[in-house]
Amino acid sequence: MSLTSLRPVAALVASPALGGIVAVGAVALLGGLDSGTTVVTATSPEESPGLAPAGSKGMSIHEIYRRAAPGVVRVSSTTNSTSAIPRVFPGRDEVPNTPQQSALGSGFVIDKTGHIVTNYHVVEGADEVTVSFSNRDTVKAEVVGSDPSTDLAVLRVNTSASALTPLPLGNSDAVRVGDPVVAIGNPFGLDRTVTAGIVSALQRLITAPNRFTIDHVIQTDAPINHGNSGGPLISSRGQVIGVNTQIETGDTATGNVGIGFSVPSNTVKDVVAQILRTGRVNHAYLGISGQAVTPDLADTYNLTAKHGVIVESVTNDSGADKAGLKGGRRQVVVAGETYVLGGDIIVTFDGRKISSIEELRDAVAAHRPGDKLKVVIYRGANKSSVTVTLGRQPQSPQG
Repeated sequence: MSLTSLRPVAALVASPALGGIVAVGAVALLGGLDSGTTVVTATSPEESPGLAPAGSKGMSIHEIYRRAAPGVVRVSSTTNSTSAIPRVFPGRDEVPNTPQQSALGSGFVIDKTGHIVTNYHVVEGADEVTVSFSNRDTVKAEVVGSDPSTDLAVLRVNTSASALTPLPLGNSDAVRVGDPVVAIGNPFGLDRTVTAGIVSALQRLITAPNRFTIDHVIQTDAPINHGNSGGPLISSRGQVIGVNTQIETGDTATGNVGIGFSVPSNTVKDVVAQILRTGRVNHAYLGISGQAVTPDLADTYNLTAKHGVIVESVTNDSGADKAGLKGGRRQVVVAGETYVLGGDIIVTFDGRKISSIEELRDAVAAHRPGDKLKVVIYRGANKSSVTVTLGRQPQSPQG
């Protein structure tokens, strides 16, 4: 598993540059979003939201900005207690003990009732949050709910509906590499700055502030910097396809080097729906760490299962633990990758064939805490099934 130096893109005023380490690869502990949520908005899945219909050129950057910029806001948060300063973000520098700290980020309006989406790390631990609109009006905001596992938060402001310009959420599953995108935010406090680029890659994994994994992340080369946190990544159709969250800095700088990451809009829809319904987000949790069976590994160690996820460790008192799943004991290296063998191999989960850690996380994410599911495993050469009751994701992978 390779590590790269990534940073959240909120700006913390009067503090050192904030840093974060994100694993771009298979990340271990398994959790997922509660299912059964409502869709906020949607686009036709067969159409890429990044591209205009055949025969048309789509909107220009200016037109996207003209329509979307009024819905992008500046989010400022203040904390009067050093204990409330975000410290769980991976690799984040400690903040000196000062009486007051302020963070600056971005956000965007999602409805006419005053709900705004931003990043969790922008408002984490804040005693006061304010939102500034394009007309320079600044109002206090209430944190309706937040989810550190996806680095998302929903705010609400009490203001006239006429002052609100909601931005539509697109279908991030239909995004394709190479699609044109623009980012609008407040880098270094420069209000409503627009930058443009393309979707550079899909299905990236990044580490959330609580050290769980955010899946299906969009990578873009649209310049994103500190202060862009929580701002929208927008397609040429004018739809939000992601929330800008982190940047790659290459270990040498704090500014943009052409690699940014956005939480996909379909994740945003699920999280926002849960927050608006209950004020919180419940993630289903299996409680194992593991890696996928590879052909080299199966051949080298004559594994009975030729596909699946090797259970390397099991979290105490998790659903996996209570179901009797076993972790490994023997560490081996194959093709430069380290594995822990001797544990169970999960081959199907709730009737779904499992070939990778990402497939297993997605399968878990499709269910709710408390769901009872059939899991088929190999223990050595013996194939069997167990019933697992999914738990609720803890505050961190360490519990």
